[in-house]
Amino acid sequence: MKAKIIYASQTGNTQEIVDILKENLQDLHVEVDVSECTTSSAAEFLSADLCIVATYTYGYGDLPDEIVPLFEELQGLDLSGKVFGTIGSGDMSYDDAYCKSVDDFAQVLLEAGAIKGAESVKIEFTPEGDDYQKIQEFAKELVAHLT
Repeated sequence: MKAKIIYASQTGNTQEIVDILKENLQDLHVEVDVSECTTSSAAEFLSADLCIVATYTYGYGDLPDEIVPLFEELQGLDLSGKVFGTIGSGDMSYDDAYCKSVDDFAQVLLEAGAIKGAESVKIEFTPEGDDYQKIQEFAKELVAHLT
């Protein structure tokens, strides 16, 4: 099984989430390829069984500028039969815009024909406490949809 994770991280919080997720997936015997969104293309998901987008949300619910091209590429891609997951970091003080980019990517991946393998995971700032368990469960659910 192969997973492709494409991420955007401004402060390092999302990158830390990705590092934890990568370890969890590897523990489940998944081959994981991780790349930052500015050096990636949505077409890279075509060679993966599991497609994961990890992002933060900029301002009041905006996609980070650097991940907009990925979002736009996904709008024209057919990911039928692929399993996807979305995960990211945010600031709860933004209320209904908290981790909105995570939700936006979940929607565009559904529209591309991918199958949602787990509920999106949203982490305030940097992982701590039970966030590690949430990431582990996320990985397990995604892998369960592949087997």
